[in-house]
Amino acid sequence: MTGFLEGNRVELLETGDAYFPALERAIAAARREVHLETYIFADDPTGRRVATALAAAARRGVVVRVLVDGFGAVNLLPPLRAMLEPAGVRVAVFRPERARFRLRRHRLRRMHRKLVVIDGSVGFCGGINVLDDRDGRGDRAPRFDYAVRVTGPVVADMHRAVRRLWMLVRWTSLGRIRRSDPVPAPAENLAESGGQRVAFLTRDNLRNRRSIEEAYLLAIGQARKEIFIACAYFLPSRGFREALREARRRGVRVRLLLQGVPEYLFVRYAMRAFYRDFVRDGIEVHEYLTTFLHAKVAVIDGLWATVGSSNIDPFSLMLSREANVVVEDPAFARELRSSLERALHAGGLRVSEGDLVRTPWLERAKSWFALRLGRAFVGLTGYARREDL
Repeated sequence: MTGFLEGNRVELLETGDAYFPALERAIAAARREVHLETYIFADDPTGRRVATALAAAARRGVVVRVLVDGFGAVNLLPPLRAMLEPAGVRVAVFRPERARFRLRRHRLRRMHRKLVVIDGSVGFCGGINVLDDRDGRGDRAPRFDYAVRVTGPVVADMHRAVRRLWMLVRWTSLGRIRRSDPVPAPAENLAESGGQRVAFLTRDNLRNRRSIEEAYLLAIGQARKEIFIACAYFLPSRGFREALREARRRGVRVRLLLQGVPEYLFVRYAMRAFYRDFVRDGIEVHEYLTTFLHAKVAVIDGLWATVGSSNIDPFSLMLSREANVVVEDPAFARELRSSLERALHAGGLRVSEGDLVRTPWLERAKSWFALRLGRAFVGLTGYARREDL
């Protein structure tokens, strides 16, 4: 895989408990500009806290741009806009939703990235939306998810990505870029800030259609000891499943940490349709039962690690705009692996072949039906190849 840059520093942020304070500190320190992209920007205590920080930055003269997805953020609720726009925050919506009852292919192409770039020199990337991780319940464990704070040369790539998408959305929504909304050129030749080798990957429907999936497959194909994946929505393609099987045949230990507390029952049933084959192939399947698992991360051979927004399912890998950071660094990989180990031992339950045999026939039928209906739906979009289903 190409695109790695030396001299970066990547800080792992586990759950919103670590992410939001770090994000708010960075926004408070901004001097020139803040770009924030998110799939969901909720009108809840966390969303209002982040909105307050963004508004404060805009009032002191920082150029603040917020891009939300038209489906995930439901066009950003009026109370949040009332906090942001009067302060001077520029807000744009990726593919606004206007007619929910009409199904068109382009409506499935969402902006699922969670990216922040501040002053062109500090970046955040991961799977954490701007919302309350505990859904308003202080006694509940936060969603299990990750983000990273990045400094160093790779942030220039992150800055280019947010800048390019902002310009694209503004052009398509207004027909032109307003002179009052200039977008600074991305920073170049950023100083080294650490010793980590990092690549920034995006997935879109133009030049980078399969960049994230190909990075996974390359790393899996080179694995010699262990593959550890934690993923909220795990519906891998045939090629991805075969890559995991081939790794097992080479003697590689393969562990999957998946949702045990479902957010969407349909997806949960579809995911479970793969369990029997995984377990028979020697792939360890663990369900996380403490709280919602929303992570999209992996560690391979204690060296290669990725944190980002991309699930391993057809929607992330074929339709949505996604962003992942890939780190080749033993210390970072060790930190992420240790975090996953703690989560697995504290809240994971391994699925055995006996569990699958004892599964009631109605539950197996639901999984069979959900997977086939999902495949049919993806096939009808026209974006899938046969090996993706």
